[in-house]
Amino acid sequence: MMWSSEELDLDAYLARTGYDGAALAPDLETLRVLMRAHVASIPFENLEVALGRSVPLDLKSLQAKLVGRRRGGYCYEQNSLFAAVLERIGFQVAGRGARIRASGPGLRPVTHAVLVVTVDGEPWLADTGFGASGILEPVSLRHGAEVVQGGWTFGITLEDEGIHVLRTLGPEGWADLYAFAPASLHPADFTVMNHYSSTHPQSRFVGQVVAQLPGPHVRRALVRDELDVSRTDGTHERRIVPADELTSVLEEVFGIHVDAEDAARLRALRAMNERSRGCR
Repeated sequence: MMWSSEELDLDAYLARTGYDGAALAPDLETLRVLMRAHVASIPFENLEVALGRSVPLDLKSLQAKLVGRRRGGYCYEQNSLFAAVLERIGFQVAGRGARIRASGPGLRPVTHAVLVVTVDGEPWLADTGFGASGILEPVSLRHGAEVVQGGWTFGITLEDEGIHVLRTLGPEGWADLYAFAPASLHPADFTVMNHYSSTHPQSRFVGQVVAQLPGPHVRRALVRDELDVSRTDGTHERRIVPADELTSVLEEVFGIHVDAEDAARLRALRAMNERSRGCR
């Protein structure tokens, strides 16, 4: 099994995500319900990276963290776990590597991991690890496909060399989120990408806290010390989170509990970020 699904505690995962669908089968409805439950229950977060720790991607470690300790993770963790769940049920699932386009113009390296799941011969994008602006359910990879999920609209376009682009519709029109080639990636490839994202000084995940939670009508995103809450009606709320409120925001807004030792380390990181900002 490519994604080590034979090691998966499926019952514990279903309990963690609150899956309430019918009997599990490798069909589109099961895929939809599973992905909705996963995205709603397991937050996007990078606390291990922010604290300078390694991020193991073996299934035993992923289950212990995301299921047993009820923590979250970023794309490599989220989608590796979800791939194991899908593989266990009988889905045909493959990894892909994507280039982020949401940050503006400029060619960026392939640093985002996504999944392509084939159901009845049709490929679907399944990505549980993009954060607040990510999809909530699978999206067909047909060129020109458009879907409304909650109050958010997504679409797929096809570029030269078979490049698929996930787009989102906002007040100013369509905008690209990320693009990925048709070449399949394996867990070992996710490991290489994970090493860059968790250790390279230019990675957006190194040296700062990121926690995000998508939803059908509200998206919540914490980056460093700014909490952004955006709604489908176009309204936004932004506020600076004081250092002494950081761990309570992580728990109350994102469902992420950290112990006293990690809370102290996160406060120290925040203080370092503030000093660095003050020197610029």
